[in-house]
Amino acid sequence: MKGSIFSYIALFFGVFALSTSAIFVKLADAPSAIIAFYRLFFATTILMPFLLVKRELRQELLGLSKRQWRLGILSGLFLSIHYVLWFESLRYTSVASSTVIVTLQPLFTIVGGYFLYKERYSKIALFGCLVAIFGSFIIGWGDFQISGQALFGDILAFIAAGVISGYFLIGQSVRKDLSLVPYSVIGYGSSAVFLTIYALTQQQSFFNYSTNTWWAFFGLAFVATILGQTIFNWLLKWISSSVISMSILGETIGTCILAYFILGEIVSLQQGIGIFIILVGLGLFLVRQAQAK
Repeated sequence: MKGSIFSYIALFFGVFALSTSAIFVKLADAPSAIIAFYRLFFATTILMPFLLVKRELRQELLGLSKRQWRLGILSGLFLSIHYVLWFESLRYTSVASSTVIVTLQPLFTIVGGYFLYKERYSKIALFGCLVAIFGSFIIGWGDFQISGQALFGDILAFIAAGVISGYFLIGQSVRKDLSLVPYSVIGYGSSAVFLTIYALTQQQSFFNYSTNTWWAFFGLAFVATILGQTIFNWLLKWISSSVISMSILGETIGTCILAYFILGEIVSLQQGIGIFIILVGLGLFLVRQAQAK
């Protein structure tokens, strides 16, 4: 599986599924912590039957070491913090600005991969990373707003990028010895618990939302999480967190396309140029890393 064409096809499919996140968040009329809670609670509920039906998965879960439990729960904590910060940022700044900034996570994972996993990157791969990030900024440049409120949202998105990088770096270690379903259930389930505690401290309601909002919750869980995030969890066994984080830069492209069809946002010439530059940068990075492997 490692380095195969199929794994990269799955990676790009996961990126497109993840691109729906910002759209569903915009469509959900609920507090950020509640949106994040239902995203992970429903995702855990969808995966739970696989854990209950397969005996080997149950045995694997029961046989986990204390270290594996600690790392799995820590990844859930990181995931819950990431979602709250990012969803909250969407309330203060534009979808494009928030998505562009939160996809800066390759900067964190490349540094983390270098020090934690001794990963090395060629000059061309690093150049490709910078080119793709530059393309993201071109897409979001017209939406960056010079105001205190927008700046606050951008800062939240930047912190969220660092936190989700920690989630992937932990996953790269844990997934080497743990199957996909147990790892995802521990991460999503513990994250839902953390979000429940946070929502209760904020006195936020878990009910009384519109039908459209409930559909947005389910869309986040099934499309963005099961078909997106969970695919990344699966691929962490064969592909490094830095490659996955780089590929997530493509989320900006998917979000622009979906925003055009669903939210009626026009894809401008500037955004088209940015999309092209991202694709060039991603191509440089991924091809060079594949050659290095």
